[in-house]
Amino acid sequence: MGNKAAKLGVIGLGPRGLGLIRTMVNIEEIKITAICDTYPEKIKNAFQIFDEANLVRPDACTDYSEILARGDVEGVIIATHWITHIPLSIAAMKAGKYAGVEVGGAASIEECWQLVKTYEETGVPCMLLENCCYGKYELMVLNMIKKGVFGEVVHCECGYGHDLRQHLVGQYPPNNRLYNNMHRNGDLYPTHGVGPIAKMLNINRGNRFVSLTSMASKAVGLRDWIKKNKEPDYELANYDFAAGDVVQTLIKCAHGETVLVTHNVTLPRPYSRFNVVQGTNAIYSEERKGIYIDGKSKEEIWEPIDNYWEEYGHPLWKKFEQEGVKGGHGGMDHLLLKAFADSIINKTQTPIDVYDTATWMAITALSEESVNTGSSPVAFPDFTNGKWINRDDKINGPYSLDEVKD
Repeated sequence: MGNKAAKLGVIGLGPRGLGLIRTMVNIEEIKITAICDTYPEKIKNAFQIFDEANLVRPDACTDYSEILARGDVEGVIIATHWITHIPLSIAAMKAGKYAGVEVGGAASIEECWQLVKTYEETGVPCMLLENCCYGKYELMVLNMIKKGVFGEVVHCECGYGHDLRQHLVGQYPPNNRLYNNMHRNGDLYPTHGVGPIAKMLNINRGNRFVSLTSMASKAVGLRDWIKKNKEPDYELANYDFAAGDVVQTLIKCAHGETVLVTHNVTLPRPYSRFNVVQGTNAIYSEERKGIYIDGKSKEEIWEPIDNYWEEYGHPLWKKFEQEGVKGGHGGMDHLLLKAFADSIINKTQTPIDVYDTATWMAITALSEESVNTGSSPVAFPDFTNGKWINRDDKINGPYSLDEVKD
């Protein structure tokens, strides 16, 4: 790679956008040439990061179209409000820029199809910036599956459990995430859990999601928190929130596997992505930090998964630890952004492609439909139009999520 760096623009300078910039300024394969936000004060906040890193400030604007028109921008990081993610990704691809889009659920299935069709018309990649795909244990389990430790995978569980009550209603006016909880009932944030599991199950590359059904509990968590922590005249004191406190979605795969996805962010609980992988030879549980391997583990006793790190730790993470883990979210952001930059530098497909992006984001809209029709089964669109059966375009290289490269 030498000294070559991917030239990136950043659209959206809220907390997530700034967090990504803090990671990117320490990645030599990335050069940020332009930034954009509709609020000038957010641009000033971003400039401070460059000043602290002793880097030249990038050009700044308040109109994203200016970034897309620049010749010194090869790809864009989109860290704006959820409902703008897909429209901005489409605009980026049409402008010939690699689209790196932050996570969030889709507003509709139609916009997911628009995203896919734009890629197929332009040939410009779009990558969902799902950092959990590069988690230490997610990649370790992926490696173990590829090496046959789990045998045949039968069932997986995943999701997002995070006490966000203070974040959602501790301040007013509503933020992006709160608007969704106010008006939508479904799994609003599925990709942290589903992304890694989809890669373990070869979704869109030999397997696919075929249907799902979702059920939502009552929605009382936020109202209860407001009652305990806010004054009686607080603006949302009597608001009837739409999103159930616990939403569970069961997905069926083409080859018979099932995936249980849980969304739980408005009740007290420790953080979890609920990861469970059950195969014919082994089972892994994130919350237990444990694994049970048939014929190896003591009968009915979980072993620490770290016991198998030397043998099955993913090569990418082993090298990362040797060099020194850095970057946001325990290092996941660093590896994710290097993967995006690597694709741009080498002009290759991204390890999370547009079909993955559309499929994972679509779960939000599909789960809403299921919940709103009495938890009825909903057919899952095949965004590959049949290509999933026999795709021969696996991503190579150290950041691949289709294969494990030493």
